[in-house]
Amino acid sequence: MYFDFGSLPAQTCYNLMAATVTPRPIAWVTTISESGVLNAAPFSFFNVMGHQPPTVAIGLMRQARGGIKDTGANILQNGEFVVNLVPEDLVQAMNVTCADYPAEVDELEKAGVQIKPATHVRPPLIESSPVSFECRSLSTVVTGPEQLVVIGQVLAAHIDERYILDAGRGFVKTPELGLISRMHGGGWYARSTDLFQLNRPEAPM
Repeated sequence: MYFDFGSLPAQTCYNLMAATVTPRPIAWVTTISESGVLNAAPFSFFNVMGHQPPTVAIGLMRQARGGIKDTGANILQNGEFVVNLVPEDLVQAMNVTCADYPAEVDELEKAGVQIKPATHVRPPLIESSPVSFECRSLSTVVTGPEQLVVIGQVLAAHIDERYILDAGRGFVKTPELGLISRMHGGGWYARSTDLFQLNRPEAPM
């Protein structure tokens, strides 16, 4: 079936995209406002965009009640954020931070999540996340009314030593991280446990 996105309601476009572009990794983003209020929120419109320099991109839709999300507002103010990855044992705490709290509320406190200082940026790391990336915004693109794409340079990674296979070569015990990802709508998630390997072929000379 053909879908002309230019003639569809916005919610229908979202449903089609979210139901087909799966699984999507989750960026549990911590930021801090100019007044010092911490914010945490998960975003599944997220991925790695390059490695020279290391970059990530996060899509931020507007709040349901209208307006730029607190995460986006904070990044626009100071350009700093931390991407924390989400294992299955943190999914309930992550889900608490999905709620549409006012800007003055610290979602990390609501979720009972412990934090620790970052090295290069003001926003904290989520202590129990197995992987956290300290980021500084390279560019923020306005893609629609109060909708942003943030492209960030990764300044540093914090990875739990239990999951390091070879630090010198950057090899990680990825399956042991137990990370979850977003699937289609209505709160569906996927585990990263059913894997298969396919070697990349050599092009004929």
